[in-house]
Amino acid sequence: MTYDFIAIGGATRDISFFVDRGVALEYGAKIKIDKFYYSFGGGAANAAVNLAHFGFKTACLSAIGADEGGQKIINNLKGRGVKTELIEKIRGAESGTAFDLINSIGERILFVERGANRSLTVNGAGLQALKKTKNIYLASLSGDWVKVLRRIFSVIGPGGPEICWNPGARQFDRGLKFLAPFLKKTSVFALNKEEAVELILSSEKHKHLKPAALKIDTLLKIISSFGPKIVLITLGRDGVAAYDGHKIYHQKIVKEVKRVDTTGIGDIFNSTFAAALAIYQSDINKALLLSLKNAAAKIAHQGAQNGLIKFKIKN
Repeated sequence: MTYDFIAIGGATRDISFFVDRGVALEYGAKIKIDKFYYSFGGGAANAAVNLAHFGFKTACLSAIGADEGGQKIINNLKGRGVKTELIEKIRGAESGTAFDLINSIGERILFVERGANRSLTVNGAGLQALKKTKNIYLASLSGDWVKVLRRIFSVIGPGGPEICWNPGARQFDRGLKFLAPFLKKTSVFALNKEEAVELILSSEKHKHLKPAALKIDTLLKIISSFGPKIVLITLGRDGVAAYDGHKIYHQKIVKEVKRVDTTGIGDIFNSTFAAALAIYQSDINKALLLSLKNAAAKIAHQGAQNGLIKFKIKN
């Protein structure tokens, strides 16, 4: 089977605890919880649900345990239109779980047990599917992620799939020297401002620069020089900026109706951008606006995969 998108990375069962104020975590403390909420998350799962929501034939390539939590993750993905035949079941491992502590304005503290996500291999049917897919959305990787990353990028080349890459902390910790060969094959490189500064200062050429001197347009142009076709930098409340090697684009945030839960917001924003580039034939302004609208819609709902805007692809 050929897919429009394959999303690669984590899949988790999430438990969100809601409190009415900030929390100081102390040993022996008893913390009052207003309510709790079961949902699903993980970078690949969130992106896959979002991409399928746009009507794309989408598969999730993640690892789960052969346990009840893993079956619930699969059932959730299937129920949201995501293909699950590429998911790797790891015997003897527990499926990943995330615990979110969320305050009254939607800010959170996240505790993650990656579980089976650490055992993702991308072998066999998964690797063959990557060679035939049109697009890859790559989220944060854990476990033996270097081997997995090299395997994924082995399919990227002339005539191969486009890849939208949103790395995790483990990837950024390796610095530019390690990431550079992969960036040269990346179609969309998505990161936040802090990650952009960290990446630039990890390079031998730019390590002398002062973080305060790295304005957003400078960040975009320097990272573009590392090789990706499009650089996408999220700026929190200041919106987002992008650069395609020719033009810099800026968009302000779309104000959410209410701020309930920011869980998964990066996954939804970045995967919407990847989807919108396909929908709008690489129109970056339209892609940014749709991504911001979808992010604002998601923030108004509990859970990483809920509240997504209704959108039908026009033929």
